[in-house]
Amino acid sequence: MNNLKWLAASMTALIVFGCASQKEPAEQAVANINAALGSAHDAAAKYAPDGLQSVEAQVATLKDNLSKGDYKKVLADAPAVNTALANLQQAAIAKQEEADTQLAQTKQQWRSLSADVPKMIAAIQSRLEVLSKSRRLPKGVSKASSESAKASLESLNSTWTEATSAGANGDYAGGVAKGQAAKDKAAEIMNELGMTSS
Repeated sequence: MNNLKWLAASMTALIVFGCASQKEPAEQAVANINAALGSAHDAAAKYAPDGLQSVEAQVATLKDNLSKGDYKKVLADAPAVNTALANLQQAAIAKQEEADTQLAQTKQQWRSLSADVPKMIAAIQSRLEVLSKSRRLPKGVSKASSESAKASLESLNSTWTEATSAGANGDYAGGVAKGQAAKDKAAEIMNELGMTSS
């Protein structure tokens, strides 16, 4: 009987020791994952929000198991969470690089429009001034088309003002969208006035 008691006590001691020996590595594993998630959080929230939600749920489960003292489960699940976290970081980096490339292209488009559209507007204004002083309109240009071009120029100026405002505020995509619309409109007016938009 004493032998059985001793055996039971020994088994209990081993279990307690086993739990104790797993506690520190489990806590360390969760701490490491938590720190890695913290450093990746902002980029992931911006570029891979769906993946972030999934990883956050896995980390929450790990923390829950740690608080329950289920260190064995924490240590068993930690590698999979680490892998998911690494994949999340890679996805966020890839999406960020893609976004940076897209932004660089959009900025270049904006620079081109910023150079082209004001020149087109100035040419249209100059043409309208010349036409207003001419006794006879050139071939292909009617009084009606000249008046229409004047009205269209006001709309064009308004669109270009919105485009430059967007560009000045760092909204290059918005600036390009409105800027391209302004360029198309300018080309249309120039055509109406018998000008070339090249």
